[in-house]
Amino acid sequence: MATDLDKLKGRLQALRAKTIANGCTEEEALAAAAKVAQLLDQHDLSMGDLEIREEQCEKSVIATGRKQRQPISACVPAIAEYCDCKVWLEKDESGIRYVFFGLRPSIEMARYVYDVIASALQGGWQHYVSSQRFIRHRHDEKGSFLFGMAVSIAEKLTDMKAERDEANRRSSRRDLVVLRHAIVDAEYEKLNLNLRRRRASGKKVEASAFNAGHAAGQSVALRPGVGGKPGDGT
Repeated sequence: MATDLDKLKGRLQALRAKTIANGCTEEEALAAAAKVAQLLDQHDLSMGDLEIREEQCEKSVIATGRKQRQPISACVPAIAEYCDCKVWLEKDESGIRYVFFGLRPSIEMARYVYDVIASALQGGWQHYVSSQRFIRHRHDEKGSFLFGMAVSIAEKLTDMKAERDEANRRSSRRDLVVLRHAIVDAEYEKLNLNLRRRRASGKKVEASAFNAGHAAGQSVALRPGVGGKPGDGT
């Protein structure tokens, strides 16, 4: 089982390096997310009930190095849901960090999806800048654009998750998925975390930039498959 997990982690690392090195677009980031979801599903099918029950839940921490939440925070809950794990935010003098919690394949997948989305956001902003005659910086135009794009990506991840759940419900994987969720839920409860719901920041966004970012995401008519550039040959 450890060998299989290491192979899965290796494939995720290779996909991440290849996708980000190519300067991934939003479409490529979402296609990559679909690819790693397929890898996770294949991993589960290669295991039996007993092996899954013996897997341990772990944490994967992403330190942002920022004191304030960044636009990608709009994607984080959707990433956790898509990857069948839990997530919470921690903050101290070093800044904000996101903690993903779940079975190791799921949290490896969550970290991968986070990284390729972060790359896609920056690529989307650079494309937007190159298409404009001038950029206004009032009300944080960059942050507003990225937030709009992040909201769009989160919406698409939610739709992709619903499609994946429906496909699993109709397949032989249904019992394995239910078991995996039950393990994570039980271990999460044991943590006995005292989490508080964060209030909205109240920070204003520049409407035209937000709408441009959201439209940039919505313009991608994606039906995620398992092939394509992000996963080819890896």
